[in-house]
Amino acid sequence: MPDSQEQQEKEQPPRRRQARGERRIAQLLEAAANVFCTTGYTAASTNAIAREAGVSPGTLYQFFPNKEAIAIELGDRLMHEMRETYGEALAPVDPVTPLEEAVGAAVERFIDFNCEHPVFFALMHGPDIPGRITEAHDALHATLLSRIEGLLSAFLPDVSPADLTRVAHMCLGLYKAGLELVLAHEGAEREAYVRELKNVLVRYLDPLVGERPGRPDIAMTTNP
Repeated sequence: MPDSQEQQEKEQPPRRRQARGERRIAQLLEAAANVFCTTGYTAASTNAIAREAGVSPGTLYQFFPNKEAIAIELGDRLMHEMRETYGEALAPVDPVTPLEEAVGAAVERFIDFNCEHPVFFALMHGPDIPGRITEAHDALHATLLSRIEGLLSAFLPDVSPADLTRVAHMCLGLYKAGLELVLAHEGAEREAYVRELKNVLVRYLDPLVGERPGRPDIAMTTNP
């Protein structure tokens, strides 16, 4: 007869052990996300993560050797989900799509993701993120810029590649600056900042886009 939980788990069928392991990893990652958001990556500890997860440090070490490994696994999963998000948010649009509509849809998709996963901002934009996450973030950043350029090209078909890249960099920089303000607020105030962020992006792009067939008057579609 097994005399410990560990022995019982070892004697379970492999598929059941694997399922239990995945649930435990998900539990630890959720706890780590809470700790990283609360204290930041540097101040976080494996003991704090284990305590947040309601398990012993020994249980945590069965799955992760240190907090960097936890952060990397969490970052990898968030990166994968973010790639799916920007694939949908920055899909090519019809050139006659109103600029306000295209900007609004992209901003809302990304804001929803970051509000649902606040740890993404904490890990990706903190001053002390692990090296491997930094490399992955740089790759994501480059791909994201490329997708923004693809989206903008529908509105700026005659702009040179260099100018298009510059505009994409500006849009992403404006978004990141606005995102920090959005995440710092909640409720109606957060919604107000989201609206301001959309307005900033639209008003920056509007003079560059100019008049296009089928485009509504900007004054009728943005807030003052």
